[in-house]
Amino acid sequence: MMRRYLSAPALCISLLGAPYAAAQHVTPERIVRAAEEPENWLTYSGAYSSQRHTSLREITRGNVRNLEQKWVLQGQVLGAWQSSPLVVDGIMYLTQRPNDVLALDARTGRVFWQYRYNNSPDQRVCCGANNRGLAIHGDTLFMGTLDAHLIAIDARNGQPLWNTTVADSKLAYSVTMAPLVIKDLVLVGTGGGEYGIRGFIAAYVVRTGKEVWRFNTIPKPGQPGSETWQGDDWEHGGASVWITGSYDPALNLTYWGVGNPGPDWNGDGRPGDNLYTDSVVALDPDTGKLKWHYQFTPHDEFDFDSTQVPVLADIPFQGSVRKVMLWANRNGMWYVLDRGTGQFLLGKPFTKVNWLDGFDAKGRPNRVKFPTKEGTAIYPHLHGAT
Repeated sequence: MMRRYLSAPALCISLLGAPYAAAQHVTPERIVRAAEEPENWLTYSGAYSSQRHTSLREITRGNVRNLEQKWVLQGQVLGAWQSSPLVVDGIMYLTQRPNDVLALDARTGRVFWQYRYNNSPDQRVCCGANNRGLAIHGDTLFMGTLDAHLIAIDARNGQPLWNTTVADSKLAYSVTMAPLVIKDLVLVGTGGGEYGIRGFIAAYVVRTGKEVWRFNTIPKPGQPGSETWQGDDWEHGGASVWITGSYDPALNLTYWGVGNPGPDWNGDGRPGDNLYTDSVVALDPDTGKLKWHYQFTPHDEFDFDSTQVPVLADIPFQGSVRKVMLWANRNGMWYVLDRGTGQFLLGKPFTKVNWLDGFDAKGRPNRVKFPTKEGTAIYPHLHGAT
C-alpha cells in the first residue's frame, strides 16, 4: 500500500526562512565508492562493507590531545539516541527519537530545518521509541517509522515527498533501523519479534515508494526452510530485522542479520531450528531471492538475536585472500564466513561461552546447554533484549 505525501500529521520547520543550498547529488555510484570520500558518511555504516572506518589521517596519536568541542546539539526528546548521522558535503542529517529528522551545518551545528512525523497511536515497540538513522539517494532522504511506514523527505528543505505503509502497526510491526539504498531501491526490515510478527525485508522504488519485492524471514509451508517449523508457528514466529545490512557490489549480494524467534525464552511451543531466525541471509538486491543463509543459533531459547552488522572484508585466510564476512554474534562467538557462498570458515568465542562445545564440519553448533525447571546458567548471560 502506497500513499502520496502525508498519511499522518507531520510538520517541517525551516529555521532559515527559505530552503538552503542543496547538497551535491548522492548517486548510487557515490555510495558504492563511499570509502573514497572519507570526509563524508553516505550510508549507515559509512560504506557498503560496514567496516565503520574512515581513512582520514588528520587526527593522530600525536595530536588527539588537542581536540576540543566546537558545538553541541541539544536533543529535544529524552531517552537513548541511537541515530548514526549521514554527512554529505558539509551537511549532517540525523534523526532524533521517535521520528524527527534534522539537517545541520556540520561545521557549526546550526539547524537548517527539522521534519517531525507523528506516529499512529497504534504503534507498539518492545524496546524503546528508537530510530537508528537515514538513507539518501539523490536529494531524497529515507526514514522508517515506529508505526511501520517508510517516508521520503526532500533533503533540501525537509518537505515530505511520499509515505508508504510497510506493515500494519496494529499488529505490532515497526521500522527502527536506518534504511539501505542499493541502486534505485531502498531496503528496510521490520521490528516486532516480541509481539508475534512474521518478519520481513522489503525493497521500494526510491522515486515512488512502490514495493518491488519482499523476503519473509520465516518461510511459509512449502518454501525452503519451512520444515524447521511445525503447524502454524511460522505465522507468528518473530524473526525481526532491526539493524541495517551490508552489500557487496561485485557479488551483487546484500546481507542481513535476523532476530530471535518468538516466544524467545520458551522454545517448547516451536519445535525445530526455526529458520531464518538467528541467521544471516544473503539476498539478490534486485529480486529479493535468497542466495544462501547461515544460522548461528538453531532453535534459540536464549534471546541470541543475530542482528549485528555484517562486516565485509578481503583478508588473508589459511594461505589465500578470501572474501569474507566477519560477525561478532550475540551468542558470544566470533565468526568468519565466505560471503560468496556462506561457507563456515571459523567460529571462536570472544567472551565466556558454555552453550556449545564446538561445531560440526558444516558449521552447525554442538549445543550442550538447555533450559531446565531448576534453572541453567547460560553464558553469555543476557539481561533482556537491547
